[in-house]
Amino acid sequence: MFRTLKYQYLAIFWSIFILIMCDIPIGGDGVPTFFEGFDKLTHTVFFFVLSVFLFYGKILQQNSYSYRFLTIAKIFLVTALMGGGIELLQWKVFTYRSADWWDFFCDILGVCMGIFSYILLHRLRFEKNT
Repeated sequence: MFRTLKYQYLAIFWSIFILIMCDIPIGGDGVPTFFEGFDKLTHTVFFFVLSVFLFYGKILQQNSYSYRFLTIAKIFLVTALMGGGIELLQWKVFTYRSADWWDFFCDILGVCMGIFSYILLHRLRFEKNT
């Protein structure tokens, strides 16, 4: 287990960053927002980067770009649980933040974008080597 965590240091640090950023108080009177929907874009980007870091750690651990469905399923499950956990924390613990199904949807969207990127880049690399 610790061997796996050694390669996932970027994903671990990024997860902590996401947790902090999603649970600190933001907004209120007098605080400007960039544009409507900025929060959704932020969730999408946070989880896209997290999935990329998880794939990167897995590539380093395997020392190859192997394409496994189980790896993709594990990364999807871990990131979905994290996104859902953050929304539950916002709902029950950090009540100054609002839990939102659309935030969770954007988390999953970011993960799916990361998975798509991994599959696309894997395919390009595989075709280049053959």
